[in-house]
Amino acid sequence: MMADSDYFDSEIADSRRKNPELVLASASPRRFELLQQIGVICRVRPVDIPEIAQPGEAPQAFVERLAREKACAGLAVAAGDAVVLGADTVVVCDGKILGKPANREEGLAMLQQLSGSKHRVMTAVTLTSREQILTQVVTTEVQFQILSQAQCERYWDTGEPCDKAGAYGIQGLGAVFVASINGSYSAVVGLPLAETAAMLERFGIPVWQVKC
Repeated sequence: MMADSDYFDSEIADSRRKNPELVLASASPRRFELLQQIGVICRVRPVDIPEIAQPGEAPQAFVERLAREKACAGLAVAAGDAVVLGADTVVVCDGKILGKPANREEGLAMLQQLSGSKHRVMTAVTLTSREQILTQVVTTEVQFQILSQAQCERYWDTGEPCDKAGAYGIQGLGAVFVASINGSYSAVVGLPLAETAAMLERFGIPVWQVKC
């Protein structure tokens, strides 16, 4: 009789024989978890791309460029028939890109800027192989509650905002700040699942590869 672990391993092996290998060119555990959520098997191979906007570069052009650069950098070191996924997420408030805060002061300033206002979260996804490249940008509108200075300071002290664009994580403790969203929740977390699934299909990579 086959054990559960043996069944799971055989599912993975069978899937890899049938489908192109997917490489996730990102160190983000959230993107890996989102792919797992929809049953997509991938190999994680982070790449180091400077996340600095060029002079006059619009937010959408910036996030799209980073996703493409990450995917292409991943493809350069991947196996010949692999498909590589690169992604990037930015928070945009009043036309300004809010990246990952450099320190406590900057993080608190970002949270105060978001307080009581609407902002946009843009996530770009690029899939590339040796034969083709495809990029899509998904934008979600997020409305924040009004935050007190004390709330911002307490939240910063949890450590969660330190590595998050816009200094908050909607999937974590920062969820209490969000009054409403208009668009893709998973895109705010880091990967728009509906759009990503459709893109993967075009590269011959199905969802639901592993049974629950």
